[in-house]
Amino acid sequence: MTAAVTAMITAVVGVLGTLFAPVLSQRLTSRQRAEEAELAEHRRLFADRRTAYTGMNRASRQFHTLLKDALHRLRDDVYTDHDREQLEEVRREYRDRYAEAQMVVPERILQASRAVNQVLAGIDAVVKRLDRGRARDGESAVQALLDLKEAEPRLSEMRRLMREDLGVAD
Repeated sequence: MTAAVTAMITAVVGVLGTLFAPVLSQRLTSRQRAEEAELAEHRRLFADRRTAYTGMNRASRQFHTLLKDALHRLRDDVYTDHDREQLEEVRREYRDRYAEAQMVVPERILQASRAVNQVLAGIDAVVKRLDRGRARDGESAVQALLDLKEAEPRLSEMRRLMREDLGVAD
């Protein structure tokens, strides 16, 4: 009887093994696919963040540069319609990059960007007033150029935080 029981147990284990092998295999495959999907999503989010950072950094710096150029041209009384159009185009690009970044970047990066924006938007308003001949008391292209220098450390800090978030080591 022992041999018969052993044979029966062996047969039952063999049948159960045959039945459960596909289930176990399918479960392992599902887990592996979920891990791969999670990794792919992580990579996609990282790429989106890197793209947003690149766009924000480029647009911020270009807006800064064109504001500086506009102030020099206003100071020298050679500001043209082409300069106005170019500044407006860069302003829109800057605004669009910031809007896109709001959806994918951490709050600390947005705070750094807001610090940059505070200076750039203020200087942009001064440029418009100077261009229209409606400068406020104490506003001049020379003073605005000095005030614009405040954006430089803020731009550097924003870039540093972005690089840190992406894992770029100096």
